[in-house]
Amino acid sequence: MDSSYNSSTTKPLFRGTQVVWYILSVLEVLLAFRFFLKLTAANTAAGFTQFIYNLSHPFIAPFAAVFPRTSIEGSVFEWTTLLAMIVYWIIGAGIIRLFLMSKTVSTPEAAAKLDEKV
Repeated sequence: MDSSYNSSTTKPLFRGTQVVWYILSVLEVLLAFRFFLKLTAANTAAGFTQFIYNLSHPFIAPFAAVFPRTSIEGSVFEWTTLLAMIVYWIIGAGIIRLFLMSKTVSTPEAAAKLDEKV
């Protein structure tokens, strides 16, 4: 059996994890922008603000009814956006773990890993 250093599946597996982290990072930045714009009561008529809200809405929609909105003088602390960020990060990390479970390992590598766990 090949080790992960000379396996033909290592490079695609690595690329797959990079793609997942990239998508997750873009989504997290988008949601962070949304959270910041809501928190600072950004002008909703501004093109950038509308763009961020429209682009991020489908990603927070599943969480919209979980928490009430907290508003203070026009600023909105959007708990749902924070929840969405946490859930998407957990999902992304879970996908990465699944990818890594399919990594090729030699018998000595597997034995060493099992010895570490015990």
